[in-house]
Amino acid sequence: MSTRSAVAGSEQTGGAGQAAPLTRRRFNVDDYYAMARAGILGEDERVELLDGEVVEMTPIGIRHAACVDRLTDSFTRRFAGRAIVRVQNPVRLDGYCEPEPDVTLLRPPLDRYADAHPAPEDVLLIVEVADTSLRRDRVGKLPLYAGAGIAEVWIVNVEDREIEVYRETVGARYAKVQRLRQGSVAPLAFPDEAIEIEEILGPAPSASPA
Repeated sequence: MSTRSAVAGSEQTGGAGQAAPLTRRRFNVDDYYAMARAGILGEDERVELLDGEVVEMTPIGIRHAACVDRLTDSFTRRFAGRAIVRVQNPVRLDGYCEPEPDVTLLRPPLDRYADAHPAPEDVLLIVEVADTSLRRDRVGKLPLYAGAGIAEVWIVNVEDREIEVYRETVGARYAKVQRLRQGSVAPLAFPDEAIEIEEILGPAPSASPA
């Protein structure tokens, strides 16, 4: 689901002519879908619900899309029968938060998600691919994933050709962080499946054919 910011706010003027603090309303998931049914959120708009705010998602660039394609192909081949690969679809963290990660590994079976979006206990791994969205993924989304108890998150930084691996939740943060530019990485849920960093990032620009 997607829109321009639909966060409501109000400002009142105090007796001394000074503006009172803005009153912000947090939308819950039911509000979010009601706005979609009412046409406030258009079908083609790209938004997600983050901590009660309807946030516009950044456009998907060429490198971003290619990386998501590589991850989807790799995960589908490696984890067939062992995990569900969900691509750019919602995960409901709580009643006020429904992000749409680029790639998510979920517990099977597939029919488990026929009547409801996955919850935190269904998630094995979340991967966010970042180019222009790097700061938002780190600052805006990671604390939400940690707070919901998501055991592992990868941020694939396509600009710097680096994979950030976040593990071990402590409140709204991850206590263990690795930044990998070479070698391989294996999901916590599948330690037998080491994936080469270059398989995820693809060839370096200098190595690309003209």
